[in-house]
Amino acid sequence: VDSALSSPLGPPACDKDAKALQFIEEITRNAELVQERVLAEILSRNAEVEYLKRYKLDGATDRDTFKSKLPVITYEDLQPEIQRIANGDRSNILSAHPISEFLTSSGTSAGERKLMPTIKEELDRRQMLYSLLMPVMNLYVPGLDKGKGLYFLFVKSETKTPGGLLARPVLTSYYKSDHFKTRPYDPYNVYTSPNEAILCADSFQSMYTQMLCGLLDRLQVLRLG
Repeated sequence: VDSALSSPLGPPACDKDAKALQFIEEITRNAELVQERVLAEILSRNAEVEYLKRYKLDGATDRDTFKSKLPVITYEDLQPEIQRIANGDRSNILSAHPISEFLTSSGTSAGERKLMPTIKEELDRRQMLYSLLMPVMNLYVPGLDKGKGLYFLFVKSETKTPGGLLARPVLTSYYKSDHFKTRPYDPYNVYTSPNEAILCADSFQSMYTQMLCGLLDRLQVLRLG
């Protein structure tokens, strides 16, 4: 790989990995500047949302103004706004972009899972984050692009809020999205489990089928997860 694309982390396995490692290096080397830029983009995009207007941010996008005017809060402080969205209020309460669904926490508060509103473009960021895993692993473990991986991937139950938005765990959201179901071929992510087995809502049957597929492909299995 061309030295211009080399990373301080180590020699990349291919051009695609080199670009991913270069991206990691750039955003971590300049973390403070990157965070200031991201904050400014978020505040600029959401300048007219109800929550920011409540604290009279008045379009400011700098860190100092943000820190001085917006308090540190807990989930419970935002719960009334989240409940309004869950009940069907489509006004710009917390985001200038439409809320596409709720991601649920793995734990519970007083017996109820926390609801975290999300937007469609968040799936793109999530997929980009997942794509950075293999380039780093390839620096230390050779041959990950060979054979198949026996990975047990599961979806969990989902519900709908009174306003009709789905509420489900983050990985369930990802596995049920087109980002996962129509993902391009990637030799590093060839699984023995077909999508149909992964997306089976019955966890017992899903486990059974994924194990069976793994046993059938046992001579090609080089990775477990």
